[in-house]
Amino acid sequence: MFGQLNARIDMNQAPSKSVYIETFGCQMNKSDSEHMLGLLEEIGYQPTLELKEADLMILNTCAIRGGAEDKVFSYLGAWRRQKDKRPGTLIAVGVCVAQDAGETMLQRAPGVDVVFGTHNLHRLPELILKAKETGRPVVEIFQELPDDLPETPVVRLNSISAWVSIIYGCDYNCTYCIVPYVRGREKSRSMDSVAQEVEELAASGFKEVTLLGQNVTAYGHDLDPKVHLGHLLERLGTMDSIKRVRFITGHPRDLNPEIIDAVAQVPNACEFFHLPIQSGDDRTLRRMARGYKVDFYRKQVEQIRNKIPDAAITTDLIVGFPGETEQEFLNTVSLVEEICFDACNTAAYSPRPHTPSANWDMQVPADLKYERLRFLNSVVTEVSHRRNKRHLGSTMEVLVEGRSERNPERLAGRTRTNKIVNFEGPEALIGQLAQVEIATANAWALRGALK
Repeated sequence: MFGQLNARIDMNQAPSKSVYIETFGCQMNKSDSEHMLGLLEEIGYQPTLELKEADLMILNTCAIRGGAEDKVFSYLGAWRRQKDKRPGTLIAVGVCVAQDAGETMLQRAPGVDVVFGTHNLHRLPELILKAKETGRPVVEIFQELPDDLPETPVVRLNSISAWVSIIYGCDYNCTYCIVPYVRGREKSRSMDSVAQEVEELAASGFKEVTLLGQNVTAYGHDLDPKVHLGHLLERLGTMDSIKRVRFITGHPRDLNPEIIDAVAQVPNACEFFHLPIQSGDDRTLRRMARGYKVDFYRKQVEQIRNKIPDAAITTDLIVGFPGETEQEFLNTVSLVEEICFDACNTAAYSPRPHTPSANWDMQVPADLKYERLRFLNSVVTEVSHRRNKRHLGSTMEVLVEGRSERNPERLAGRTRTNKIVNFEGPEALIGQLAQVEIATANAWALRGALK
């Protein structure tokens, strides 16, 4: 589930009704869960960290890979047994898997009371109340976002960093990706509404915001007048109390030079780019319908590093795409070594419904996919370690987020380039910016001492 709840939530107060949310998937799913809590608070539900105490159990689902979907139904089987022990408890399933499955969710998971999709999350309180009143399952799936998408309340799950969704959906049609089917086409929020939300976060003491979208770099192309992400970064850069603004996840084709310039010039814009390439081979990229070649991606990276030499660049990679040859896979490995990514999210290809590649011939055998994935991960780890060792002896600004999960005696936080840093220091530093001298580095984190 989520980490420590926002300090504004009084967990000692005995609520009349409690809700437990389990969240799978990306940052958009995590943001959705915060909005679910805000909506449900309006009808008397307060969050709980204990499943067995919940009057309402919500599974916020991810459909990006088959394994994630299988996990959903495994959880629902266990939750049904918990529901049987506590009569009156409701189970709701929402977002991506629910958007895809619709009515069939009830057939595969008896005991579910509410099924809602990605486009009608704002309707959750009404759906819960209807299920309670009628005693019958409620299924509601909108196929598109409403034209006038309502602003929804939100319960933030920490008081330091906040997710802010700025664009929904994706207009690309990558042959492996179910996101356009379950999240719909691109729809940007107005710059005024985003700025107002960030201003409210600043007034509440938040230090950092992360701008979210399935394709965040496409922000603003559908607004009138058109704007782009660089304009939004410039506007948010006027808010002195917001110390950091970062954004994820974008498409390489939509990262225009003006966005890079804004990151370079706006003081609170973080020098961090998550730019998924998916494959290091031109033939594979063409069959994925990514719309660019490897050389185009190289030039994007070159632009970033020319303008912001210390920027961190991370990516997503898929191995075992249908028809991928050994040489094509090795081209991806070579690109990781060439670009020297700071980190890579890697995955074996997973056939998804409603995607063209799921039905193609030449599916790569599972054992070969995972053999390639293991090899790629070994290279990614070595490259990430090499990148992190560059920081040895340097002093880095760290936004302190809390205690280290692995060693509670240490504090943990992140640099502007999204590096995790562990160090010893007083509790009073949590939520503050600290200067830390880096002493050791591994592939996943840095360790240092306060300056």
